[in-house]
Parts: sequence; C-alpha cells; structure tokens
Amino acid sequence: MGKLRSRVRARSDQGSAVVEFVLVAPLVLFLFSAVAQISFVSYARSTLIACAAEGARAGALADSDAATAKRRTRAALGDSVVAGLVRSVDVSKERQSGISTVAVTITANLPLVGLLGPTKLQVTGHSLQEDY
Repeated sequence: MGKLRSRVRARSDQGSAVVEFVLVAPLVLFLFSAVAQISFVSYARSTLIACAAEGARAGALADSDAATAKRRTRAALGDSVVAGLVRSVDVSKERQSGISTVAVTITANLPLVGLLGPTKLQVTGHSLQEDY
C-alpha cells in the first residue's frame, strides 16, 4: 500500500518543475536586470563626477582658462564607456561666499532598459580658483 501511494504522489508532481520555472524565471530576470542597471548608472555617475572634478582642477590653475578645463575633462573621459554618453561639457567661473571657483558641468544620456528612471544625468565638479 505504501508503494502505491508514493507512485500516485510521484505522478501528481510531474510537470510542476516547468510551471515553477515559468513563474520564477521572470522575477529572477527582472531582479538581475535591475541590479545591472543600478550598477551601470552608479559607475557612470562616479566616472563623470571624477572627470568633472579633474577638469575643474585643471581650469582652476592660475594660468588656465575655460578651454583648458574642457580639454582636460574630455581627456579624462578618454576611452571610458561613458564617453559616448556625454552630451555637453560646460565650464563656468562662480563666486561662492566671496571665493572664486571653477565649475565644470557634464550632461550625459543614460541608456536605461525599459525607460525606468531618469534618462539624463548632470554632474558638476568644483575647484578653488588659484590667484597669482
């Protein structure tokens, strides 16, 4: 009698793995793509911030100008993955609390999967302006 019950139970479980896979696979795929997307956006943001700060430091030197800051920012972007995403690099001289600063603003596109979230990223790097 015990063998008969195990055979009946085994037959009733057949095919359930396929159904479980079909129900779970989309959730796992969604979670994986969300983590990958967040990772790429974080990488792009940190790379753009570092390049903007590098350009601001180069533009803040006593004998530099806005063109130098822009050139240094583009060179810092170099061969990185995010270089192709950059829309514009803007350099401005600002005065904050009586202190002269150079600000480099980078605007970039974010290629998002599924159009979830922002599609534009704007970062700014600041540096104190050197005096003679």
